[in-house]
Amino acid sequence: MLTTILAVVLVLGGLIFFHELGHFAVARWLGMGVSTFSLGFGPKLLKFTRGKTEYALSLVPLGGYVALVGESDENELPEGFSREESFALRPAWQRLLVVAAGPVANILLAWLLCWALAFGWGTPVLQPVVGAITAEGPAARAGILPGDRILSIDGQPLKSWEAMSAAIAASDGQPMRLEIERGTHASSSTVLQVEVTAERAMRKTIFGEDETAWLIGIRAGNQVITETRGFFEAAWAGMQQTGQMVSLTWQSFVKLAQRVVPLDQVGGPIMIAQMVGEQAHAGMAGLLALTALISINLGILNLLPIPMLDGGTIVFCLWEMAFRKPLSPRVQEWAMRVGLALLIGLMVLATFNDIWRIVSG
Repeated sequence: MLTTILAVVLVLGGLIFFHELGHFAVARWLGMGVSTFSLGFGPKLLKFTRGKTEYALSLVPLGGYVALVGESDENELPEGFSREESFALRPAWQRLLVVAAGPVANILLAWLLCWALAFGWGTPVLQPVVGAITAEGPAARAGILPGDRILSIDGQPLKSWEAMSAAIAASDGQPMRLEIERGTHASSSTVLQVEVTAERAMRKTIFGEDETAWLIGIRAGNQVITETRGFFEAAWAGMQQTGQMVSLTWQSFVKLAQRVVPLDQVGGPIMIAQMVGEQAHAGMAGLLALTALISINLGILNLLPIPMLDGGTIVFCLWEMAFRKPLSPRVQEWAMRVGLALLIGLMVLATFNDIWRIVSG
């Protein structure tokens, strides 16, 4: 239990703190005033002042906050700050950069974590080994068997199941020459040449939707190897992994809005805490990978164009940049109320789903 609590505090607190650090760094880079930068919320346990900014360690460790000068009221200027340092009085493009820096910091953190994983633990690669065959499918008719390793397609060597799937999809229904290895031991294995023609067939996407694709009727085996990465090679591998997670996370939000993903799949803090606790006991690699995924979710969520989130403020800034004047205060006020209602509704839904999963067990 103590391990779980500590892991949840470090992960969630660290992610929110890194988010706020992004806002802080860009605000200071642009010369905006920051009155307070706190690690945690609530009563301040420790604090010190450097320059004009008060740095604090607060009681509740889940996150932190940055108090920008003039953020809520352009006339609000704490002692020692000038109007030139006010957030509200800066051009819209500068305010946009400060607001966007939080979500960008979360994605940057995810990349650093994926980099560390690739360098420290290597990269798992699913091998192009056949696990099962669809009866009467193209592969079955060609004589391919479970356990066969597909070495190449039309002379192009294959190092992963992903590369093999891409080659089959690119075949566009034309005959392919597959080189396969049959047999588990090098001394007894046999290399065979077979010709296979992919067929248009229906399959399920990761979101449960039906789609058509060129398929030969095979499913992956469970053979995974870990490829070691050098320092800079790991950086590129981490960037690729981060890009894939960003794309998948964004698609998840879109599919949720389209009702492709059912609302009962939405999870909240309870589910996140459970997942973090499980990974904390499973090992550091799993915990870092989950932290990277949560960081990306936090970044993408904050970029959604909902008032009260960073994305909503970005929309206000873009409007001001396009029309050379801000939205009226009244419109912004009502937009904020609608955004707050949406966020409260989302939180209630996520919490209900979390509790229902526990109760229905």
